[in-house]
Amino acid sequence: MSKTTHHDAPQHEAAHGHSHVGDRHLQAPPETELLEANAGKNQILFLDCFSGIAGDMTVAALLDLGVPPAIVQEVPEKLGLDGCELVITGAERSRIVATRFDVRVTGDQPPRNYKTIDDLLAAAPLDETVKDLARRMFLRLGKAEARAHRVKLEEVHFHEVGGVDALVDIVGAASCIAFIGAEVVATPLPMGRGFVKASHGTLPLPAPATLSCLSGVPTYGVDLDVELVTPTGATIVATAASRFERWPAMSPDRVGFGAGTRTLPDRPNLLRAVLGTPAESELSETTHVVLEANVDDMSGELAAHAISALLAAGALDAWATPISMKKGRPALTIAALTERATAQRVGDTILRETTSIGLRRTAVTRTILPRKIVMVTTRFGALPVKVSGHGHHAHAKPELAACATAAAEHGVPLRQVLEEALAAFSTGRNEL
Repeated sequence: MSKTTHHDAPQHEAAHGHSHVGDRHLQAPPETELLEANAGKNQILFLDCFSGIAGDMTVAALLDLGVPPAIVQEVPEKLGLDGCELVITGAERSRIVATRFDVRVTGDQPPRNYKTIDDLLAAAPLDETVKDLARRMFLRLGKAEARAHRVKLEEVHFHEVGGVDALVDIVGAASCIAFIGAEVVATPLPMGRGFVKASHGTLPLPAPATLSCLSGVPTYGVDLDVELVTPTGATIVATAASRFERWPAMSPDRVGFGAGTRTLPDRPNLLRAVLGTPAESELSETTHVVLEANVDDMSGELAAHAISALLAAGALDAWATPISMKKGRPALTIAALTERATAQRVGDTILRETTSIGLRRTAVTRTILPRKIVMVTTRFGALPVKVSGHGHHAHAKPELAACATAAAEHGVPLRQVLEEALAAFSTGRNEL
Protein backbone atom coordinates (compact mmCIF):
# COMPACT_ATOMS: atom_id res chain seq x y z
CA MET A 1 0.00 0.00 0.00
CA SER A 2 1.56 3.22 -1.11
CA LYS A 3 1.15 5.36 1.98
CA THR A 4 4.53 6.93 2.18
CA THR A 5 5.01 10.09 0.18
CA HIS A 6 3.83 13.65 0.08
CA HIS A 7 1.84 12.94 -3.10
CA ASP A 8 -0.09 10.08 -1.50
CA ALA A 9 -3.82 10.49 -1.20
CA PRO A 10 -6.45 7.90 -0.27
CA GLN A 11 -6.80 7.09 -3.97
CA HIS A 12 -3.11 6.18 -4.14
CA GLU A 13 -3.48 3.81 -1.22
CA ALA A 14 -5.36 1.47 -3.54
CA ALA A 15 -2.05 0.46 -5.07
CA HIS A 16 -2.04 -2.89 -3.33
CA GLY A 17 -5.72 -2.21 -3.03
CA HIS A 18 -8.81 -2.45 -0.91
CA SER A 19 -10.66 -5.07 -2.96
CA HIS A 20 -11.25 -8.29 -1.07
CA VAL A 21 -13.19 -10.31 -3.64
CA GLY A 22 -12.48 -14.04 -3.37
CA ASP A 23 -10.38 -13.76 -0.19
CA ARG A 24 -11.40 -14.93 3.26
CA HIS A 25 -10.39 -12.64 6.14
CA LEU A 26 -9.66 -13.98 9.59
CA GLN A 27 -10.18 -12.22 12.91
CA ALA A 28 -6.76 -13.23 14.25
CA PRO A 29 -3.45 -14.04 12.55
CA PRO A 30 -2.36 -17.66 12.45
CA GLU A 31 -0.48 -18.87 15.50
CA THR A 32 3.27 -18.93 14.96
CA GLU A 33 6.10 -20.14 17.14
CA LEU A 34 7.93 -16.97 18.10
CA LEU A 35 11.54 -16.37 17.18
CA GLU A 36 14.19 -15.40 19.70
CA ALA A 37 16.34 -12.31 19.23
CA ASN A 38 19.15 -12.88 16.67
CA ALA A 39 17.63 -16.22 15.67
CA GLY A 40 18.80 -15.47 12.14
CA LYS A 41 22.50 -15.17 12.96
CA ASN A 42 24.52 -16.74 10.11
CA GLN A 43 21.27 -17.30 8.21
CA ILE A 44 19.50 -15.76 5.22
CA LEU A 45 16.24 -13.79 5.43
CA PHE A 46 14.85 -14.12 1.91
CA LEU A 47 12.08 -11.79 0.73
CA ASP A 48 10.29 -13.52 -2.15
CA CYS A 49 8.52 -10.63 -3.88
CA PHE A 50 6.53 -12.52 -6.52
CA SER A 51 3.64 -10.05 -6.11
CA GLY A 52 5.79 -7.03 -5.32
CA ILE A 53 6.36 -5.45 -1.94
CA ALA A 54 4.79 -2.79 0.28
CA GLY A 55 5.62 -1.58 3.78
CA ASP A 56 2.61 -3.18 5.47
CA MET A 57 3.18 -6.48 3.65
CA THR A 58 6.82 -6.54 4.82
CA VAL A 59 5.90 -6.07 8.47
CA ALA A 60 3.11 -8.64 8.14
CA ALA A 61 5.39 -11.26 6.57
CA LEU A 62 8.03 -10.85 9.29
CA LEU A 63 5.39 -11.11 12.02
CA ASP A 64 4.05 -14.24 10.32
CA LEU A 65 7.61 -15.58 10.26
CA GLY A 66 7.73 -15.37 14.06
CA VAL A 67 8.88 -11.91 15.14
CA PRO A 68 7.06 -11.17 18.43
CA PRO A 69 4.23 -8.65 17.84
CA ALA A 70 5.52 -6.53 20.72
CA ILE A 71 8.55 -5.59 18.58
CA VAL A 72 6.20 -3.67 16.26
CA GLN A 73 3.50 -2.72 18.73
CA GLU A 74 5.95 -0.64 20.77
CA VAL A 75 6.97 1.49 17.77
CA PRO A 76 4.28 4.23 18.11
CA GLU A 77 5.09 4.75 21.79
CA LYS A 78 8.83 4.94 21.13
CA LEU A 79 8.21 7.47 18.38
CA GLY A 80 5.74 9.45 20.47
CA LEU A 81 2.98 8.99 17.90
CA ASP A 82 -0.62 9.60 18.96
CA GLY A 83 -3.78 9.03 17.00
CA CYS A 84 -2.87 5.73 15.39
CA GLU A 85 -3.82 2.12 16.02
CA LEU A 86 -1.94 -0.99 14.89
CA VAL A 87 -4.13 -3.89 13.80
CA ILE A 88 -2.72 -7.38 13.24
CA THR A 89 -5.17 -9.84 11.70
CA GLY A 90 -5.19 -12.93 9.57
CA ALA A 91 -6.06 -13.22 5.89
CA GLU A 92 -6.31 -15.96 3.31
CA ARG A 93 -5.10 -15.65 -0.25
CA SER A 94 -5.51 -18.63 -2.62
CA ARG A 95 -6.03 -20.83 0.46
CA ILE A 96 -2.70 -19.65 1.92
CA VAL A 97 -3.22 -18.33 5.45
CA ALA A 98 -1.20 -15.17 6.04
CA THR A 99 -0.90 -12.17 8.36
CA ARG A 100 -2.25 -8.68 7.67
CA PHE A 101 -0.81 -5.54 9.24
CA ASP A 102 -2.60 -2.21 9.17
CA VAL A 103 -1.90 1.23 10.63
CA ARG A 104 -5.22 2.94 11.30
CA VAL A 105 -5.05 6.67 11.85
CA THR A 106 -7.58 7.62 14.53
CA GLY A 107 -6.68 11.25 15.11
CA ASP A 108 -5.30 14.36 13.44
CA GLN A 109 -1.65 14.20 12.47
CA PRO A 110 0.74 17.16 12.26
CA PRO A 111 2.49 17.87 8.95
CA ARG A 112 5.86 16.14 8.75
CA ASN A 113 8.72 16.85 6.38
CA TYR A 114 11.92 14.83 6.00
CA LYS A 115 13.88 16.78 8.63
CA THR A 116 11.05 16.45 11.16
CA ILE A 117 10.99 12.69 10.70
CA ASP A 118 14.78 12.31 10.79
CA ASP A 119 15.00 14.37 13.99
CA LEU A 120 12.20 12.25 15.47
CA LEU A 121 14.07 9.03 14.66
CA ALA A 122 17.39 10.40 15.95
CA ALA A 123 15.85 11.26 19.32
CA ALA A 124 13.72 8.12 19.70
CA PRO A 125 14.73 5.48 22.29
CA LEU A 126 15.35 2.86 19.60
CA ASP A 127 18.11 0.29 19.42
CA GLU A 128 21.01 1.86 17.49
CA THR A 129 20.86 -0.80 14.78
CA VAL A 130 17.15 -0.14 14.26
CA LYS A 131 17.64 3.62 14.34
CA ASP A 132 20.46 3.55 11.79
CA LEU A 133 18.55 1.28 9.40
CA ALA A 134 15.30 3.28 9.68
CA ARG A 135 17.08 6.60 9.12
CA ARG A 136 18.84 5.24 6.03
CA MET A 137 15.49 4.01 4.70
CA PHE A 138 13.89 7.42 5.17
CA LEU A 139 16.93 9.14 3.68
CA ARG A 140 16.59 7.00 0.55
CA LEU A 141 12.87 7.76 0.40
CA GLY A 142 13.40 11.48 1.01
CA LYS A 143 16.06 11.72 -1.70
CA ALA A 144 13.79 9.85 -4.11
CA GLU A 145 10.95 12.29 -3.44
CA ALA A 146 13.28 15.26 -3.78
CA ARG A 147 14.50 14.02 -7.18
CA ALA A 148 10.99 13.21 -8.39
CA HIS A 149 9.59 16.65 -7.49
CA ARG A 150 12.73 18.76 -7.99
CA VAL A 151 12.78 20.10 -4.45
CA LYS A 152 15.39 20.18 -1.72
CA LEU A 153 15.52 17.22 0.67
CA GLU A 154 14.41 19.33 3.62
CA GLU A 155 11.38 20.50 1.63
CA VAL A 156 10.01 16.99 1.03
CA HIS A 157 6.65 16.79 2.78
CA PHE A 158 4.95 13.54 3.76
CA HIS A 159 1.18 13.34 3.55
CA GLU A 160 -0.37 13.75 7.01
CA VAL A 161 -1.89 10.26 6.96
CA GLY A 162 0.89 8.70 4.89
CA GLY A 163 3.55 10.19 7.16
CA VAL A 164 2.51 8.26 10.26
CA ASP A 165 1.82 5.19 8.13
CA ALA A 166 5.30 5.32 6.62
CA LEU A 167 6.90 5.91 10.02
CA VAL A 168 5.33 2.82 11.54
CA ASP A 169 5.88 0.63 8.46
CA ILE A 170 9.53 1.61 8.03
CA VAL A 171 10.52 1.58 11.71
CA GLY A 172 8.47 -1.59 12.20
CA ALA A 173 10.23 -3.32 9.31
CA ALA A 174 13.65 -2.12 10.52
CA SER A 175 12.85 -3.39 14.03
CA CYS A 176 11.84 -6.82 12.71
CA ILE A 177 14.90 -7.14 10.48
CA ALA A 178 17.26 -6.13 13.30
CA PHE A 179 15.51 -8.53 15.70
CA ILE A 180 16.01 -11.47 13.33
CA GLY A 181 19.65 -10.56 12.67
CA ALA A 182 19.99 -12.38 9.32
CA GLU A 183 21.45 -11.32 5.99
CA VAL A 184 18.58 -9.97 3.88
CA VAL A 185 18.33 -11.24 0.30
CA ALA A 186 15.46 -10.42 -2.08
CA THR A 187 14.19 -11.33 -5.52
CA PRO A 188 14.24 -8.95 -8.46
CA LEU A 189 11.05 -6.89 -8.25
CA PRO A 190 8.02 -7.17 -10.57
CA MET A 191 6.88 -3.82 -11.91
CA GLY A 192 3.28 -3.20 -12.92
CA ARG A 193 2.16 -0.56 -15.39
CA GLY A 194 -0.75 1.83 -15.76
CA PHE A 195 -1.60 4.89 -13.69
CA VAL A 196 -2.53 5.78 -10.15
CA LYS A 197 -4.43 8.80 -8.83
CA ALA A 198 -2.62 10.90 -6.23
CA SER A 199 -3.29 14.21 -4.48
CA HIS A 200 -1.22 16.04 -7.12
CA GLY A 201 -2.79 14.32 -10.12
CA THR A 202 -2.44 11.08 -12.04
CA LEU A 203 0.97 9.40 -11.89
CA PRO A 204 2.43 6.77 -14.23
CA LEU A 205 3.39 3.44 -12.77
CA PRO A 206 5.91 2.64 -11.50
CA ALA A 207 5.63 5.84 -9.48
CA PRO A 208 8.55 8.27 -9.93
CA ALA A 209 9.63 8.02 -6.28
CA THR A 210 9.53 4.23 -6.43
CA LEU A 211 11.91 4.17 -9.39
CA SER A 212 14.32 6.53 -7.64
CA CYS A 213 14.29 4.33 -4.53
CA LEU A 214 15.15 1.30 -6.67
CA SER A 215 18.39 2.66 -8.12
CA GLY A 216 20.68 -0.37 -8.52
CA VAL A 217 17.92 -2.91 -7.80
CA PRO A 218 17.01 -5.44 -10.56
CA THR A 219 13.41 -5.25 -11.79
CA TYR A 220 11.28 -6.86 -14.50
CA GLY A 221 7.97 -5.98 -16.10
CA VAL A 222 4.66 -7.82 -15.66
CA ASP A 223 1.45 -7.39 -17.64
CA LEU A 224 -0.64 -5.92 -14.84
CA ASP A 225 -2.07 -2.41 -14.60
CA VAL A 226 -1.50 -2.14 -10.87
CA GLU A 227 1.12 -0.77 -8.48
CA LEU A 228 3.01 -3.83 -7.23
CA VAL A 229 5.98 -2.05 -5.63
CA THR A 230 5.21 0.97 -3.45
CA PRO A 231 7.67 3.69 -2.40
CA THR A 232 7.70 2.33 1.17
CA GLY A 233 8.31 -1.23 0.02
CA ALA A 234 10.96 -0.07 -2.42
CA THR A 235 12.95 1.87 0.18
CA ILE A 236 12.76 -1.01 2.71
CA VAL A 237 14.03 -3.70 0.36
CA ALA A 238 16.56 -1.50 -1.45
CA THR A 239 18.13 -0.42 1.85
CA ALA A 240 18.05 -3.73 3.74
CA ALA A 241 18.91 -6.31 1.06
CA SER A 242 22.56 -7.18 0.47
CA ARG A 243 21.84 -8.78 -2.90
CA PHE A 244 19.01 -9.76 -5.28
CA GLU A 245 18.54 -13.18 -6.86
CA ARG A 246 15.73 -15.53 -7.85
CA TRP A 247 16.41 -17.95 -5.00
CA PRO A 248 19.52 -18.17 -2.79
CA ALA A 249 21.30 -21.45 -2.10
CA MET A 250 19.82 -22.28 1.30
CA SER A 251 17.88 -24.79 3.33
CA PRO A 252 14.52 -23.21 4.34
CA ASP A 253 13.83 -23.38 8.09
CA ARG A 254 10.58 -21.39 8.38
CA VAL A 255 8.25 -19.38 6.17
CA GLY A 256 5.97 -16.38 6.75
CA PHE A 257 3.40 -14.72 4.49
CA GLY A 258 2.29 -11.09 4.55
CA ALA A 259 -0.95 -10.27 2.75
CA GLY A 260 -1.83 -7.23 0.69
CA THR A 261 -5.46 -6.18 0.48
CA ARG A 262 -6.11 -6.25 -3.25
CA THR A 263 -7.04 -9.35 -5.27
CA LEU A 264 -4.65 -9.73 -8.21
CA PRO A 265 -5.88 -11.54 -11.31
CA ASP A 266 -2.92 -13.87 -11.88
CA ARG A 267 -1.19 -14.37 -8.50
CA PRO A 268 -1.88 -14.30 -4.76
CA ASN A 269 -1.23 -10.87 -3.30
CA LEU A 270 1.38 -12.07 -0.81
CA LEU A 271 4.95 -11.38 0.23
CA ARG A 272 6.81 -14.50 1.31
CA ALA A 273 9.60 -14.30 3.92
CA VAL A 274 11.86 -17.33 4.25
CA LEU A 275 14.43 -17.80 6.99
CA GLY A 276 17.00 -20.39 5.97
CA THR A 277 20.48 -21.77 6.47
CA PRO A 278 22.97 -21.10 3.65
CA ALA A 279 23.80 -24.25 1.68
CA GLU A 280 27.01 -25.99 2.69
CA SER A 281 28.40 -25.64 -0.82
CA GLU A 282 27.93 -21.88 -0.62
CA LEU A 283 29.58 -21.70 2.80
CA SER A 284 32.58 -23.75 1.70
CA GLU A 285 33.11 -21.86 -1.56
CA THR A 286 32.54 -18.30 -0.33
CA THR A 287 33.61 -17.93 3.26
CA HIS A 288 34.12 -14.18 3.29
CA VAL A 289 32.89 -11.02 1.58
CA VAL A 290 34.70 -8.01 0.14
CA LEU A 291 32.67 -4.79 0.37
CA GLU A 292 33.76 -1.68 -1.49
CA ALA A 293 32.55 1.76 -2.50
CA ASN A 294 34.01 4.46 -4.74
CA VAL A 295 33.98 8.01 -3.38
CA ASP A 296 35.20 11.22 -5.00
CA ASP A 297 34.04 13.77 -2.41
CA MET A 298 35.68 12.53 0.78
CA SER A 299 38.72 13.93 2.58
CA GLY A 300 41.68 11.87 3.72
CA GLU A 301 40.74 12.45 7.36
CA LEU A 302 37.27 10.99 6.80
CA ALA A 303 38.74 8.04 4.89
CA ALA A 304 41.07 7.25 7.78
CA HIS A 305 38.18 7.44 10.22
CA ALA A 306 36.05 5.19 7.99
CA ILE A 307 38.77 2.53 7.94
CA SER A 308 39.00 2.59 11.74
CA ALA A 309 35.20 2.33 12.00
CA LEU A 310 35.15 -0.66 9.62
CA LEU A 311 37.71 -2.52 11.71
CA ALA A 312 35.72 -1.73 14.86
CA ALA A 313 32.58 -3.08 13.16
CA GLY A 314 34.22 -6.47 12.63
CA ALA A 315 36.11 -6.16 9.33
CA LEU A 316 39.17 -8.40 9.17
CA ASP A 317 40.94 -5.82 7.06
CA ALA A 318 40.07 -2.43 5.56
CA TRP A 319 41.87 -0.22 3.07
CA ALA A 320 41.69 2.76 0.71
CA THR A 321 42.93 2.62 -2.89
CA PRO A 322 43.50 5.73 -5.06
CA ILE A 323 41.51 5.59 -8.33
CA SER A 324 40.30 7.87 -11.12
CA MET A 325 36.58 8.23 -11.78
CA LYS A 326 34.43 9.92 -14.42
CA LYS A 327 35.91 13.04 -16.01
CA GLY A 328 39.32 12.11 -14.56
CA ARG A 329 38.39 13.02 -10.99
CA PRO A 330 40.77 11.59 -8.36
CA ALA A 331 38.91 9.37 -5.90
CA LEU A 332 39.24 6.52 -3.42
CA THR A 333 37.90 3.00 -3.20
CA ILE A 334 37.08 2.25 0.44
CA ALA A 335 37.05 -1.53 0.91
CA ALA A 336 36.79 -4.10 3.67
CA LEU A 337 37.19 -7.86 4.02
CA THR A 338 34.74 -9.45 6.43
CA GLU A 339 33.22 -12.75 7.40
CA ARG A 340 29.78 -13.46 5.93
CA ALA A 341 28.14 -13.20 9.36
CA THR A 342 29.31 -9.60 9.85
CA ALA A 343 28.93 -8.45 6.23
CA GLN A 344 25.66 -6.58 6.84
CA ARG A 345 27.08 -4.64 9.81
CA VAL A 346 30.30 -3.78 7.96
CA GLY A 347 28.34 -2.76 4.86
CA ASP A 348 26.13 -0.51 6.97
CA THR A 349 29.28 1.09 8.37
CA ILE A 350 30.61 1.87 4.88
CA LEU A 351 27.36 3.64 4.00
CA ARG A 352 27.26 5.46 7.33
CA GLU A 353 30.90 6.59 7.50
CA THR A 354 31.57 7.43 3.84
CA THR A 355 29.87 9.71 1.35
CA SER A 356 28.88 6.81 -0.92
CA ILE A 357 25.19 6.06 -1.61
CA GLY A 358 25.88 2.42 -2.54
CA LEU A 359 28.43 -0.35 -2.33
CA ARG A 360 29.55 -3.51 -4.14
CA ARG A 361 29.62 -6.94 -2.55
CA THR A 362 31.85 -9.78 -3.78
CA ALA A 363 31.82 -13.25 -2.24
CA VAL A 364 35.34 -14.61 -1.82
CA THR A 365 37.17 -17.55 -0.29
CA ARG A 366 39.90 -16.75 2.21
CA THR A 367 42.81 -19.16 2.64
CA ILE A 368 45.17 -18.53 5.55
CA LEU A 369 48.28 -20.28 6.77
CA PRO A 370 48.34 -21.69 10.29
CA ARG A 371 49.86 -19.20 12.68
CA LYS A 372 51.10 -19.01 16.25
CA ILE A 373 52.99 -16.69 18.59
CA VAL A 374 56.40 -17.83 19.83
CA MET A 375 58.13 -15.99 22.69
CA VAL A 376 61.89 -15.61 22.27
CA THR A 377 64.53 -14.62 24.85
CA THR A 378 66.70 -11.57 24.08
CA ARG A 379 68.80 -9.17 26.11
CA PHE A 380 65.86 -6.77 25.76
CA GLY A 381 63.53 -9.24 27.44
CA ALA A 382 61.04 -11.82 26.17
CA LEU A 383 59.58 -10.77 22.82
CA PRO A 384 56.74 -12.26 20.73
CA VAL A 385 57.37 -13.51 17.20
CA LYS A 386 54.47 -14.35 14.89
CA VAL A 387 55.10 -17.57 12.97
CA SER A 388 52.90 -18.42 9.97
CA GLY A 389 53.04 -21.57 7.88
CA HIS A 390 54.95 -24.69 8.82
CA GLY A 391 58.15 -26.55 8.10
CA HIS A 392 60.63 -24.98 5.70
CA HIS A 393 57.95 -22.60 4.45
CA ALA A 394 57.36 -20.99 7.86
CA HIS A 395 57.69 -17.23 8.05
CA ALA A 396 58.68 -15.47 11.27
CA LYS A 397 58.10 -11.81 12.06
CA PRO A 398 58.69 -10.11 15.41
CA GLU A 399 55.65 -8.22 16.74
CA LEU A 400 56.41 -4.58 16.00
CA ALA A 401 54.57 -2.96 18.91
CA ALA A 402 56.29 -5.11 21.55
CA CYS A 403 59.70 -4.53 19.94
CA ALA A 404 59.08 -0.76 19.79
CA THR A 405 58.28 -0.72 23.51
CA ALA A 406 61.46 -2.67 24.30
CA ALA A 407 63.56 -0.32 22.12
CA ALA A 408 62.19 2.72 23.94
CA GLU A 409 62.80 1.17 27.36
CA HIS A 410 66.45 0.30 26.53
CA GLY A 411 67.22 3.40 24.47
CA VAL A 412 68.25 1.48 21.36
CA PRO A 413 67.08 1.66 17.71
CA LEU A 414 63.99 -0.37 16.89
CA ARG A 415 65.90 -2.05 14.05
CA GLN A 416 68.35 -3.52 16.55
CA VAL A 417 65.58 -5.08 18.66
CA LEU A 418 63.86 -6.55 15.58
CA GLU A 419 67.11 -8.10 14.35
CA GLU A 420 67.89 -9.66 17.72
CA ALA A 421 64.37 -11.07 18.12
CA LEU A 422 64.57 -12.68 14.69
CA ALA A 423 68.06 -14.04 15.42
CA ALA A 424 66.82 -15.49 18.70
CA PHE A 425 64.02 -17.30 16.88
CA SER A 426 66.44 -18.64 14.25
CA THR A 427 68.81 -20.06 16.91
CA GLY A 428 65.94 -21.63 18.84
CA ARG A 429 65.98 -19.46 21.95
CA ASN A 430 62.27 -19.97 22.41
CA GLU A 431 60.32 -19.78 25.65
CA LEU A 432 57.17 -21.39 24.13
